[in-house]
Amino acid sequence: MTTGPTHRRTAADHVTWRTGTVTARGRTWPGARELTVRLGEPLPAPDGHAGTSEIRALAYTGLVGDPDVGDRLALNVSALARGLGTGGYGLVVAPADPRAVPADPSPGPGHLVKARYTPLQAMVLGVDEQESEHHGVLRDADDLAATPVIVADLHSAVPAIIAGARHAAELAGTPAPRVAYVMTDGGALPAAFSRTVAALREHGWLESTITVGQAFGGDHEAVTVHTGLLAAHHVLGADLVVVAQGPGNLGTGTRWGFSGVTAGEAVNAAATLAGRPVASLRVSGADARDRHLGISHHSLTAYGRVALAPADVVVPHPEAALQDRPGWGAELTRRVHDQAATLGARHRLVDVPATTELLEALHRAPVRLSTMGRGLDTDPAAFVAAAVAGQHAHDLLA
Repeated sequence: MTTGPTHRRTAADHVTWRTGTVTARGRTWPGARELTVRLGEPLPAPDGHAGTSEIRALAYTGLVGDPDVGDRLALNVSALARGLGTGGYGLVVAPADPRAVPADPSPGPGHLVKARYTPLQAMVLGVDEQESEHHGVLRDADDLAATPVIVADLHSAVPAIIAGARHAAELAGTPAPRVAYVMTDGGALPAAFSRTVAALREHGWLESTITVGQAFGGDHEAVTVHTGLLAAHHVLGADLVVVAQGPGNLGTGTRWGFSGVTAGEAVNAAATLAGRPVASLRVSGADARDRHLGISHHSLTAYGRVALAPADVVVPHPEAALQDRPGWGAELTRRVHDQAATLGARHRLVDVPATTELLEALHRAPVRLSTMGRGLDTDPAAFVAAAVAGQHAHDLLA
């Protein structure tokens, strides 16, 4: 036990604030707008001197409106000031000019509050609440009827999982599956932060996103992972459901202190509701940290310690031509299979062939595949491991 003086943190300890003026409007996608903002006071530089005065900022248009050039804004730049991974954005909190405050929303149904008791809490209509047209369907719903539910640690696995499922459908000569994404609140809370989700919807790869817990901004909102899964089946008629946190991943280098621990809880939820849990392994052949090389300790902990219900743990079995590519190799294959064996006492280990054709299917994905700053060519094992989980899940539909 550590003892010593205590310090009560105030708001000033948590948030680095700036005001700034919009100098340019950039890309937009549903729920978000990129901006270039000139700050009234530069960000601090690591050497203590003044740093940059112009930043990229992101406005969630459903919360703060759609700022125009010349608008003055209040911004949260905490993560930028610390050099942390926010996608390189300052986040727009509100217009600094009261005259630019967005108009009141239209009165409507819904009393489900997300990001609760924060300054930007949002009131939404939950698919499972009394005012929803789907409440009657979900009120006593309790069964996923063996719908495959693919669980992943990282958001970056989502497009690779879907690519694997679509590749399996192509091999089988069947239509591409209807896929719903249940986005949990371990990473980004706003679904609009994910350009990947927007692009997958645009290209018809993703039927719908359901944001659960404190996450918000999906096509449907739900209170829990359980009602999110039930809505995917009973409301959307999804063939496959993918569960993963939003963009971003919190880790502390400790056994239990990482946001992806909830992957094990999602396995339990899918099994409780009579779904078919499929565990996608977080794998890397390029991560410099030993705890993430091969199968990440995140997957080994979430599936080996947290998941109490059995799942299909899908292990890539790469063909020789794939192992010859950079970022893989026979040594990585042996490591992955040895690590996966530790999960065999509770789960069903499923070896799925990973082929060069599957890798080519990943190259055709309509979004850029990237995990921890590494792309498909740098760390193919990361995406192939997710893709074989999608491939296996589709095969369960036969």
